Amino acid sequence: MYDIHKIRADFPILEEKIYGKPLVYLDNGATAQRPRVVIDKMTEYYLRYNSNVHRGVHYLSNKCTDANEEARRIIQQFIGAASEKEIIFTRGTTEAINLVAYTFGEAFIQEGDEIIVTEMEHHADIVPWQMLYERKGARLKVIPFDDKGELRLDEYEKLLTDRVKLVGVAYVSNVLGTENPVREIIAKAHAVGAKVLVDAAQAVAHLQVDVRQLDCDFLAFSGHKLYGPTGIGVLYGKEALLQQMPPWQGGGEMISEVRFEKTTYNELPFKFEAGTPDFIGIIGLGEAVRYVEQIGRENIRRHEQALLDYATGRMKQIPRLRIYGEAAAKASVISFQIDGIHHFDLGTLLDQMGIAVRTGQLCAEPVMQHYGVTGMVRASFAMYNTPEEIDKLCEVLGKIEKMLNI
Repeated sequence: MYDIHKIRADFPILEEKIYGKPLVYLDNGATAQRPRVVIDKMTEYYLRYNSNVHRGVHYLSNKCTDANEEARRIIQQFIGAASEKEIIFTRGTTEAINLVAYTFGEAFIQEGDEIIVTEMEHHADIVPWQMLYERKGARLKVIPFDDKGELRLDEYEKLLTDRVKLVGVAYVSNVLGTENPVREIIAKAHAVGAKVLVDAAQAVAHLQVDVRQLDCDFLAFSGHKLYGPTGIGVLYGKEALLQQMPPWQGGGEMISEVRFEKTTYNELPFKFEAGTPDFIGIIGLGEAVRYVEQIGRENIRRHEQALLDYATGRMKQIPRLRIYGEAAAKASVISFQIDGIHHFDLGTLLDQMGIAVRTGQLCAEPVMQHYGVTGMVRASFAMYNTPEEIDKLCEVLGKIEKMLNI
């Protein structure tokens, strides 16, 4: 059974009060909260075992090294990778995508080649490819979406040529909540010889993600959206492809031998992990994945889908409120506006009532341009949110709409 009270008790911050009111945390798309077990595990390693990894022969170093590599195996199994060599630790999704843009770009992209992204991508899956264009002269093409927030796959097919070398696609849109048909997108890309990078930052906490079933070439996600620490993330890449890509950064750990005449590089995954990693953050991420697995991703998905359905129905009853993105397949995200009320004003007034939401362009300015708006308000739900919190959100939104009915 899904024990929401027990789950909420695992997250100490949910007991906080904001301006004297109980916290209603609905900004999970930006960062999720951490359960006590993650905080405790990281505290334990800071207090008892703190020591650099992979480089020491003493007990503390071995203890941290073993915990880091155990976390790598946990994540390998979590996303269904074939080998732990395919799991590279980064600072987050943004760094993982930049790593691919640089190293895959150096190895495989030539002037005149083409890269495809979608109109709903986060800036982190747009700007690195534009920078690659500036370095290498590759062309960027865009898959549009319709007003429901669903990708135009007919237009995607028109963009696919033998000049396309890579397709970048969000598994779940951080603004619209759309669950994109990534398996179909990947199959079509592979048919013309292109590789695919999946931005799974908004997916891994909500969906069952299996890289081998998807057959994606790369997949990136961040720890802090998966109930883990900030500053840590993962890049998955197919081993054969990673072997062909040059290192991104030089320094310790990523080397095999260093001579002034020539340096040889370490084996995977360490070839892409230069310098001291956030080794206690990695341990925290492994613990977060354990926690999610104990509750069960399918259980979490059912709970969040029920919240999404309930919130959508309640919010549609509020006058002048418009929801952006109503795709048939959608994760637990609702972006909206109330006509005549600025999104910053909405967010500020909600905050005064203890309700945390995200406002602005949501790191997806092309989505704002699609709908002709300067920004939106986003409520994003997680495993610990409740129908009562949605009732509170809708109650306050209704009062704001009446108060500012101009």
